[in-house]
Amino acid sequence: MWLILFCHDNHIMALCLLASSFVNELPMANSYYDSLHYEKFPDGSVKCIEDEIPFELPEGWRWDRLGNVSIIARGGSPRPIESYITDDENGINWIKIGDTEKDGKYIFKTKEKIKPEGLSKSRYVESGDFLLTNSMSFGRPYILRTDGCIHDGWLVIGNIDTVFNQDFLYYALSSDFMYQTLSLLAAGSTVKNLKSDTVKSVLFPIPPMREQKRIAEKLDSLISFVIKIESDKTDLQTTIQLTKSKILDLAIRGKLVPQNPDDEPASVLLERIRAEKEELIKQGKIKRDKKESVIFRGDDNSYYETIGSETTNIDDKIPFDLPDGWSFERLCNIASFSGGKTPSTSKDEYWGNDYFWITSKDMKSKYIDSSQISLSEKGAEIMQIIAPDTLLLVARSGILRHTLPVAILKRQATINQDIKAISIYNTSLVEFIYTFLKGMENSILLRYTKSGTTVENINFDEFKSIVIPIPPLNEQKRIADKVSQLFSLLDSIAENVN
Repeated sequence: MWLILFCHDNHIMALCLLASSFVNELPMANSYYDSLHYEKFPDGSVKCIEDEIPFELPEGWRWDRLGNVSIIARGGSPRPIESYITDDENGINWIKIGDTEKDGKYIFKTKEKIKPEGLSKSRYVESGDFLLTNSMSFGRPYILRTDGCIHDGWLVIGNIDTVFNQDFLYYALSSDFMYQTLSLLAAGSTVKNLKSDTVKSVLFPIPPMREQKRIAEKLDSLISFVIKIESDKTDLQTTIQLTKSKILDLAIRGKLVPQNPDDEPASVLLERIRAEKEELIKQGKIKRDKKESVIFRGDDNSYYETIGSETTNIDDKIPFDLPDGWSFERLCNIASFSGGKTPSTSKDEYWGNDYFWITSKDMKSKYIDSSQISLSEKGAEIMQIIAPDTLLLVARSGILRHTLPVAILKRQATINQDIKAISIYNTSLVEFIYTFLKGMENSILLRYTKSGTTVENINFDEFKSIVIPIPPLNEQKRIADKVSQLFSLLDSIAENVN
């Protein structure tokens, strides 16, 4: 056996003290007093290996080659393997990477067995042995809790019980220090591969056995604590998202801020919008909608809608009751809608830095004032220019399975075919309508999303007629301020947790 000699020097600062450091309880040799590390070989020769020592060790620890204190060997595969796979219960367990669990520590059972005649062409391992992946995701350790044979994608580390505490060795092999050490030693230009001789040569720091046990127990405790913190953090982040959803729900129902009877009722605001819209129709800027309607509450507290000369009860279309001073209105009565497209990507002259071109990739925040890709002046000429303070909504994307991306455009831009622009006639309503769409996100997705051949779509023709609540204008401002205040507080909590 090779022997590594270590001359301790109290003046050398330890570079790194790892809880996952390693070697056996043999007495430390002190026959050399120049503060350097030496390795003695079977022929009696001695070599200074100071340049291989990664960090200083505490007193009572020592370095040794991993191959000196354990048996390390590579697995083998009988070929063709298909000829050796068997369903016979007397077959030998065939241990594969697929038998591991994500972030697991042990291998308890196998999915396949091989015929006994395959044993001579493989390597038999036993419960308690360590397996180390030696290719692809190399260096990942597992502790066996079953017997069987291993293929050449594994290295086995056995005969450890006299030198290592099992849990300590697992943590040590799992450490970033060990991974970096093996990475430097791994062969292969594209796929890293560990050879058994390579792993045998690795210098391992080994504490006394009792200290190994204490380290492993401490790490167990710390890791359990970290897992609990991560779980609590995830729970808190979920709670924050649920709280935000609840804030939005209260906001759109008129329950987030108190009403002020002196506020101008929403009905007056809507009358003003109808008058402004009528003027636009007279100017030929927009066309009259033959299905334009007026929604009102009757003396019986039911909701009615008048279209032309017909009035019908629409209680089944009303999502919830409203406070005094609020009104319901269909989105299509207070907004116009437009879509976008993608200019030919083969025409370089369409692409530049003059106009934003908004795609679903840009729809990641409440306000949009930039885009990943932009158009040139020439490219913008074939597009509709969308004005600031327009609501943008992703109407076609796989993300609609769980999220409704909505944003407010802050600078003029163009949009692609996956986005719909909602231009509110009175821009003072934009903030609240954004709040409504986010507050009703799940309901909108459930009611208006349809599955296409490749991705989900919003049935926009139906969506345009969605009934939305309209608060008094002054209350809308109070709601926006309160939502902003509460969201900022929640975001601050989330940032501190992260």
